[in-house]
Amino acid sequence: MEKLGLNTLREMFLSYFEKQGHYRRESFSLIPRDDPSLLLIGAGMAPLKPYFAGLKTPPAKRMTTCQKCIRTGDIENVGYTDRHGTFFEMLGNFSFGDYFKKEAITWGWDFSTNVLKLPEDKLWVTIYENDEEAFDLWHNMIGLPEERIVRLGKEDNFWEIGTGGPCGPCSEIYFDRGEEHGCGKPDCKPGCECDRYVEFWNLVFTQFNKEEDGTYSDLPHPNIDTGLGLERLACIMQGTNSIFDVDTIRSVLKQVENVSGVKYQDGAAETDVSIRIIVDHLRSMTFMIGDYILPGNEGRDYVLRRLIRRAALHGRKLGIEGPFLSTLCDRVIDESGRAYPQLEKRRIMIRRVVNAEEEKFASTIDKGMGIIDEYIADMVISGSHELEGAKAFKLHDTYGFPIDLTKEILEEKGYSVDEEGFAAEMTRQKELSQKEDEMEGAGWEGKSKEFVLHGETEFTGYDTINQQAVLESIHSEQFEELRDIKEGETSIFVLDKTPFYAESGGQVSDEGFIYNEKSGIAYVQSVKKYNNIYAHTVDILRGEFSVGDHVDAMVTAPSRNMTAANHSATHMLHKALREVLGDHVKQSGSHVDKHGLRFDFSHFQAMTNEEIKQVEDIVNDKIRHFIPVTTKVMDIEDARKEGAMALFDEKYGDKVRVVSIGEFSREFCGGTHVSNSGQIGAFKILSESGIASGVRRIEAITGQSILDGYKRDQQVISETAAAIKADKDLLVEKAAALADEVRALRKELAEVKAAEMSKDADSFLDDAKEINGIRLITKQFEDYAINDLRSLSDNVKASNKNVAMVFASVSGGKVTFLVSLTDDLVEKGLHAGKMIKEIAKAAGGGGGGKADMAQAGAKDPSKVGDAFAKAEELL
Repeated sequence: MEKLGLNTLREMFLSYFEKQGHYRRESFSLIPRDDPSLLLIGAGMAPLKPYFAGLKTPPAKRMTTCQKCIRTGDIENVGYTDRHGTFFEMLGNFSFGDYFKKEAITWGWDFSTNVLKLPEDKLWVTIYENDEEAFDLWHNMIGLPEERIVRLGKEDNFWEIGTGGPCGPCSEIYFDRGEEHGCGKPDCKPGCECDRYVEFWNLVFTQFNKEEDGTYSDLPHPNIDTGLGLERLACIMQGTNSIFDVDTIRSVLKQVENVSGVKYQDGAAETDVSIRIIVDHLRSMTFMIGDYILPGNEGRDYVLRRLIRRAALHGRKLGIEGPFLSTLCDRVIDESGRAYPQLEKRRIMIRRVVNAEEEKFASTIDKGMGIIDEYIADMVISGSHELEGAKAFKLHDTYGFPIDLTKEILEEKGYSVDEEGFAAEMTRQKELSQKEDEMEGAGWEGKSKEFVLHGETEFTGYDTINQQAVLESIHSEQFEELRDIKEGETSIFVLDKTPFYAESGGQVSDEGFIYNEKSGIAYVQSVKKYNNIYAHTVDILRGEFSVGDHVDAMVTAPSRNMTAANHSATHMLHKALREVLGDHVKQSGSHVDKHGLRFDFSHFQAMTNEEIKQVEDIVNDKIRHFIPVTTKVMDIEDARKEGAMALFDEKYGDKVRVVSIGEFSREFCGGTHVSNSGQIGAFKILSESGIASGVRRIEAITGQSILDGYKRDQQVISETAAAIKADKDLLVEKAAALADEVRALRKELAEVKAAEMSKDADSFLDDAKEINGIRLITKQFEDYAINDLRSLSDNVKASNKNVAMVFASVSGGKVTFLVSLTDDLVEKGLHAGKMIKEIAKAAGGGGGGKADMAQAGAKDPSKVGDAFAKAEELL
């Protein structure tokens, strides 16, 4: 039995089944496609479900894969056991109605004994207790002794999901590790709870369909679905007890040892748990980011964030200071990059994402841990063993501690979390954030059924901006149906045809006018679409309109053209961002109108000035090339084959509209566009900012808006030059000279102020009150900045002991408090942060801080005296 490496074993398996006529496919992404029931791919057969279910035609009737998988259901066991991990690779060979049990068992045994050269006397199998066909094949065809074929019940050896659908018996292959790993019982065999027998290959024979009444019927074309755990096989071949001793994983572990300076002791030391968790999570985060999953607060993004932050926290436990995970991702890529080329291709991006997330967490981790320590101290005093849900939510919302991380930290110390209370707080926050949107849309909720009575509206706006139509119905703003409407009123028109684009896909609706034969004029301010009914909100400017009128609907051309230019620019911007930042960039949202565009996209850190310039230059270059912009309605699968991009969570029908800007950009889109990129004129990015975790926003303008901005800038330059009495050509020099003068005057003023405060510091002690042996200074100031108060307290503390200071600065109807204690008082147990909470509360405020100095804000300047009295009371 040769000691084979993990990468070698993977290739041996795939090559073997390729020789048996199997189509060798690379691993599917960890992101499930067209399967909302899954968050992440967690099994080798999961991406193949559409083939097994007959929903899609497989590329071949025989297939073999090595599928990367993520499972976090047992995350609390990772690090504490030898075999649990969140990331693993699953080898598999599959048949979609082609071969069945005979071939699956034959190849399973042949690969195990003749290719891997596992000793035959060390191999056992289990079968479903009623599967006589499998028993006959193992015993009479393979020649396995009857005593090494173990029959197990439905719970162990019968595969089915839910209440119905394809299912069937399975047969598992086990390796006997020897008596020294067993329980010592005479009847010890596969199925026993001890560690002697290791199951490494599961052969599932999908031959039945479970009906709704619970009965089983034969499938006309039975399938084969097998799964062989690569890490588990490597453990067997390398003679190790733990997946963390497998060659490729051990390589990553050694790097953790080097970075931490902590020696791994084969699971014997307390620090080994942290090392194992870091190693496992490194593998998961590297592969997840390699599939363009980015840290966030929901779904699979949250799983990634949790793994990165959990690994970072365990790094702290090992004594590692600062971000360290991104450099260790390199070792994972070095070990797995040949089998998964996308890891090598995205190496820089993976490092940047991990580093950005770790730095973000590092900035709050100390504060968060300090808060947890305070909460534990409060629970010790109160005798409680459960952290309140609201406090756990504060840790999540303010300090970025995932609830699972908070639970883990507290459980280590013997405490729990009120998870129901936490969930209630989370729900309340979501309800508040949605309230505004719900109020905005409330007036339209359910109203589409009132418009349906009049049939659908034919949209002609892709081909024309002028359309003759019939006014099918009129509705008041309260959705009452009307026969006619007069000048000065606002109403909703439904036409049989319209050139007006309705608000959709981030693009605002067209604006324009509707005319009738009675000299009536209506201004169209907005258009919404409900079940293909176009509802035009109009102001009647002149005359009157009646149901049945023949009308001319006319979109305002400049508005349509500028909006179309901005929409086409978003497509070009999307493509340029992917070229500059990487293929992980995906559209997260957009807003397009005649004034400009807003584009939200997935990215893990702020763009540099150079990156912004690169993107801007790419878009303007394409504009200058006057590239034709074309649209085509096509089958969705054909569109995908041509490389058209779609929004990940968007639902599409069988037919889609594809907008192509030459060969540069191709996207699914229902909006209006220019016919040539040159019509955009020019493109200018105004700002780039973060709007949520892992989501950035670009605001930009094109064409006419750039010209309007230039005119405004020229006006500002002229007015500024006049204000500082400078020639426009010398404006920069004059402004710089004035700035230098202001800085010099501020420095001079600060020096005078510092000298005054130094004098005041000596006089303050004369007015100090002595309370329980402590000298208390209370002083109110007008319009002092908090830094001034800090400097003043530092001057007093520099040459004095046994002094407590409570300063208040009143400015603009508000108060800023500062509590500062000399070091000797802190050593005696006084705490400025705790004191200031009570002191500020007396004036209607709150705050906190460290033991030696703390600050707070308050609303009521008239209560400063009460706050000073509270300070005396506390001392």
